[in-house]
Amino acid sequence: MARGGFPNMGGANMQQLMRQAQKMQQDMQRTQEELQSREFTATAGGGMVTAVVTGARELKTLSISPECVDPDDVEMLQDLVTAAVNEALRSAAETTEREMSRITGGMGLGF
Repeated sequence: MARGGFPNMGGANMQQLMRQAQKMQQDMQRTQEELQSREFTATAGGGMVTAVVTGARELKTLSISPECVDPDDVEMLQDLVTAAVNEALRSAAETTEREMSRITGGMGLGF
């Protein structure tokens, strides 16, 4: 290996690599910011419960159809709420992973 660098890598190639890395970092930051503000919606119980979360994985709204509220079956309502919120969070996580993988070329940087 050449002293102070990599063999067969001229200074121009290294500068180009650094520019590409900077661009990737900027693209990742911009995409993360966009994803954080994006909303993800999921439903459960045939639309009886709807959850909306942000890409920052925060529950924004939760809608429950009045027909779904049965005082004698609170467990069903709890299950529907849990299912809708979890599906919305899963959608946010999958979209984040897919978008970041697109930028990084699938390098698996742990997003």
